[in-house]
Amino acid sequence: MTLTNSSLQTNGDAFPPRTGSTDPNLQAWVDEIARLTEPDAIVWCDGSKREANELSKLLVASGQLIRLNPEWRPNSFLARTDPKDVARVEGRTFICSTDEADAGPTNNWAEPSAMRAELRGVFAGSMRGRTMYIVPFSMGPLGGPISQLGVEITDSPYVVLNMGIMTRMGETVLTMIEAGDPWVHTVHSVGYPLVDASGITRPDVEWPCNDDKYIVQFPDTREVWSYGSGYGGNALLSKKSFALRIASVMGRDEGWLAEHMLLIKLISPEGGVFHVAAAFPSACGKTNLSMLRPTIPGWKVETIGDDIAWLRQGEDGRLWAINPEAGFFGVAPGTGETTNPTAVSTMWGNTIFTNVALRDDGDVWWEGLTDKAPEHLIDWQGKDWTPNSGRTAAHPNSRFTVAAAQCPSIADDWEAAGGVPIDAIVFGGRRATNVPLVAQARSWKHGVFMGATISSEKTAAADGIVGELRRDPFAMLPFCGYNMADYWGHWLKVGKELGTNAPAIFQVNWFRKGPDGDFIWPGFGENSRVLEWMIRRIEGTADAVDTPIGLLPAENGLNLDGLDLSKEAVDQLFAIDQTSWLAECDLTEEYFDKFGEKVPPALRAELASVRYHLKN
Repeated sequence: MTLTNSSLQTNGDAFPPRTGSTDPNLQAWVDEIARLTEPDAIVWCDGSKREANELSKLLVASGQLIRLNPEWRPNSFLARTDPKDVARVEGRTFICSTDEADAGPTNNWAEPSAMRAELRGVFAGSMRGRTMYIVPFSMGPLGGPISQLGVEITDSPYVVLNMGIMTRMGETVLTMIEAGDPWVHTVHSVGYPLVDASGITRPDVEWPCNDDKYIVQFPDTREVWSYGSGYGGNALLSKKSFALRIASVMGRDEGWLAEHMLLIKLISPEGGVFHVAAAFPSACGKTNLSMLRPTIPGWKVETIGDDIAWLRQGEDGRLWAINPEAGFFGVAPGTGETTNPTAVSTMWGNTIFTNVALRDDGDVWWEGLTDKAPEHLIDWQGKDWTPNSGRTAAHPNSRFTVAAAQCPSIADDWEAAGGVPIDAIVFGGRRATNVPLVAQARSWKHGVFMGATISSEKTAAADGIVGELRRDPFAMLPFCGYNMADYWGHWLKVGKELGTNAPAIFQVNWFRKGPDGDFIWPGFGENSRVLEWMIRRIEGTADAVDTPIGLLPAENGLNLDGLDLSKEAVDQLFAIDQTSWLAECDLTEEYFDKFGEKVPPALRAELASVRYHLKN
């Protein structure tokens, strides 16, 4: 094993190449993982542009990246994964809390010592013939009061490149760790050693991975171990594994919140500034809202984050939030000039695309990027493709990785060390029926009830029974690192601490359908009208009517000027059917019963209140 940066020489960089750390805990951990995985060399990453360029050249030369035409997409690359390694693998994602009850019924639990033994078995020799990269990173601005540090050990240069975009990665983090700052341990291997235990070598492949996969969180010791996948959240361990599963437990223990939320800044025509955090399950318009272009005059929306928010009470008693990530790891299909022109503009260059199609001119394409598909493409599996091929050119979960700083709508305070003060929290699902376009919670407790009961209706037989509710509380179902009912209790506790400083809470549903099966609300930029009503409610200038399920806009209270919506359509957007809602209350009670006595009494009281007011 070579303990050098020999494969990535510094040429005049600010930091000389490292061969180790002065922090004894970090060095001992690196040594331990090296003994276990047996890499050929160890590289301590510095996060420099030179380093990224060298890794890019290495991956292009090996065929693991395709350099895109710099005329259309400068300094950008395309990666194609193994077809068996295209998405998160929730069935192989484990929460290894000491007590099984701490994981709860929505997580896969495994006994920690047994899982550690299993992991040591698969990691043994997993990096033979490869380089082991030490990736120090900060989640959030360096040194910020809400930020946290981590180190990822990986044998994937593709992961290093992505981590350089998605986090604040490099030498400064190592210096902070050596000064005594705490940090989270994360370990990753693609599980494809190039040398076996007998010394027999094999060639590398374009996308190394393993059929056996593990994404394992040890919340009590703040560790993540991932094996067998090189893809996205399975391998970029700063993302869902640390920033949500581990951080949610840190937040529970330390009194803050780690949430699957976008962050935006709204500026009113009068110059008022408001910050909103919003939680949406997948396919509910999260990215579009984070980069919204308002259709109503005078309003402006700026982006702070598109996926994850960490929220902590500030010295002024208010709730403050940061986007802990430095980049966007977004879903490409459906992102286009019509649906999200800001996202398209963000990807002008310096972007890593994964599993999209390649155009004949060396640029990329995916379904939804343009209204008309090119006549010929090379699809995400490297095969010829035409519009008559009968399959998608890009994988449905294909991605782009790009720095948030490139976003044209990025807010000037998106990297504020202390974060931004939150004025409103929004929860949303995808519901064809029942849930109105917008409703305001009557209290923090009612708002937690709204978040706990977020759901989307299944729309295809492959998903289960059409119309059946898929529960995704707080949009955290796959990401909460501990018992979901305890998580609801933690939210209630945070709200009690905030008191009168707590943000207003709202629920939205852009997807209600009419009798003809078409969406009633036009969505996209028109969603700014709903945001306007929320802000006016916070200012105290918009009226609302109290209903059994929350506060709805008073008649003519929502700005609909210029929209072609009949009075009947508007009525349908806000209609509350007593029978359907009582049936939904029964389903909610069944859902709560899954968590037994851990469900906070306050949430059962909110359910009882909804039932009572529906009947009276």
